[in-house]
Amino acid sequence: MLTAPVRAARGRRPLRPRLVGAALAAVLAVGLSACAPEDGGADAFRGDGNVGYNGESLRVTEIAVADRGEPVVFSGETEDGSTFSSDSIRGEVAVVNFWYATCGPCRIEAKDLESVWKKHEADGVKFIGVNIYDAADTAKAFAEEYGITYPSILDADSGDAKLAFAKVAPLQAPPTTLVLDRKGRVAARILGPIDGTSVLSTLIKDLLAEKA
Repeated sequence: MLTAPVRAARGRRPLRPRLVGAALAAVLAVGLSACAPEDGGADAFRGDGNVGYNGESLRVTEIAVADRGEPVVFSGETEDGSTFSSDSIRGEVAVVNFWYATCGPCRIEAKDLESVWKKHEADGVKFIGVNIYDAADTAKAFAEEYGITYPSILDADSGDAKLAFAKVAPLQAPPTTLVLDRKGRVAARILGPIDGTSVLSTLIKDLLAEKA
């Protein structure tokens, strides 16, 4: 399980310097933080005592293979009324992004997430959003505005998807992005907006290079 502060977590290795460098410095310079509770819905991510991304602790954590725990099983209805199940992505590297429409950092990272998704779609990488606050119409409008083509689970009513991940990777305020290995285990976590495409893309490439 991931515990705070991230940099002190045993068995975790912080993102290698080649990844942290300019990308992380840019985020710190901008001074973005995770959405505050008054944005609505962020409180759902504040129940485990961990700090959210605040520019003071490492925002990217990679988890060694031996420490990844059990596969995460989750499902839910998407904004178009389809049913999504984690069974459909098992065997592929996957990215799960927790967000909601009025979250400022979620809006900032939206087009970068789509760019990474398109870059790695041919590699079999799967993307799924988890919307923690909005109804279907709002989620659809967001996707249209930012050109998002991957689906999102609507988790506001049940919280089932958030709870499934909280058992192995406690979540803070959105946006939070998790990268799953081919077995469906959490292999990396990004707190706050992904800040461009290079960090997330490199995490994905690392997992693609792992033996199945």
